[in-house]
Amino acid sequence: MHFLQKIKTIIAFCSVAFVLSCGTPPTDGDGKPNVIKEINRKEIPVGKGTIAITGATIIDGTGADPVLNGCVIVENGMIKEVGKLGEVTIPGGAKIVDGKGLTLLPGFIDSHFHLDGVKDLPAMFLQNGVTSVRDPGAWIEAYDGERKSGKPIPRLFLADPHIDMFPPAYPKDAYVVRDAEEAVNQVNKMADRGASVIKVYFRLPSGIIREVCKAAHSRGLPVTGHLETTEAMEAINAGLDGIEHITSFGLSLQPQIEGEKYRQLVLADNNARKQGRYDFWEKVNVNGPLADTLAHFLVRKGTFVSPTLGAFEYQAAPDLPLDTARLTAFGNMKALTGKLKKAGVHLVVGSHSMITYAEMGWAYQREMELFVESGISPKEVIMAATMENARFFRIEDKLGSIEKGKIADLVLVHGNPLQDISATRKVLKVMLNGVWVK
Repeated sequence: MHFLQKIKTIIAFCSVAFVLSCGTPPTDGDGKPNVIKEINRKEIPVGKGTIAITGATIIDGTGADPVLNGCVIVENGMIKEVGKLGEVTIPGGAKIVDGKGLTLLPGFIDSHFHLDGVKDLPAMFLQNGVTSVRDPGAWIEAYDGERKSGKPIPRLFLADPHIDMFPPAYPKDAYVVRDAEEAVNQVNKMADRGASVIKVYFRLPSGIIREVCKAAHSRGLPVTGHLETTEAMEAINAGLDGIEHITSFGLSLQPQIEGEKYRQLVLADNNARKQGRYDFWEKVNVNGPLADTLAHFLVRKGTFVSPTLGAFEYQAAPDLPLDTARLTAFGNMKALTGKLKKAGVHLVVGSHSMITYAEMGWAYQREMELFVESGISPKEVIMAATMENARFFRIEDKLGSIEKGKIADLVLVHGNPLQDISATRKVLKVMLNGVWVK
């Protein structure tokens, strides 16, 4: 055999061996690579023409220093240029939006949104600057009414029902499985239906979680989980990409003998966790070795954590008896959130949609405020709300920051959220896909 032909044969053999050893790329069932997409992407109007937003302070979501007196050019729904006013060429015929005295941010991304049967809730969140939401556990059909309402709504990244075992905590939002094979089959069905993430619920043991993760990852989908009765580090070692709720770390933060008492209570009664988690978290030592081990583990694994602090918030009321267990427990939840961020864990912002201490539509901003109360800087909170969430969703190539070549999902607010995160409540204008939302 000619020498050159031998080389070609060896290369071909090695290529086949590589594919066999590494597997084929994730597909959507048609042999094409699976790409994370919002379920309503074809329903969102695309901006036409050119818009120049001038004079605003630009916080681009990447963690870079803000651009004072900035200029962003949006063309046909995409970000064309970003820079200082005077250094960016404004095309002739561009519509000028004066942003002087305002702050321009990437559209907020909500990692933990629940519709909860509330009509027009997605539209309300969009008006308040949330341009993308992920519902980590509801049938895709639950959003049909919102999609047909005629009102602008955020990008919908949906999970389909979460995967749970009997008896499910939320039967209407769950798909109940009895073994790993049923779970894997359901993962593939949800991927075929357009799910952009898979969520496992707290009754699933780590063995089934491992098979769910294998199936989801083969389809190019991340897996996130709400854990109460499965220890978090075991679930992450099984393949979990994200953790929903700071309370999912309970079993990781107490001696096993104490954790097992709580675990058995919840396995016997789903509702036992509602008060039980506060009794449990009242005893958590955030500065102890177990918390240190957890933080280092999460950093090493690159796990995303959506604390949803607002779902557990407790405030003392002057006209009601003080619940010291809840007050101490919630303080520990905030302290752990701050500790994880300081250690370098990937924190993201999830609103939980309807929470006790926020008016309807403002749960997302309340969650950002709680991050700051936990010792996280406003700059880091904005990154968690935008670019980090985009990475969690696996959409960072097109959303999450104000950069050339990305989709123009933008928010204009009064004030400076780097000085006061509550300025994110002062929303003046919201842009989705290059179109100003009315």
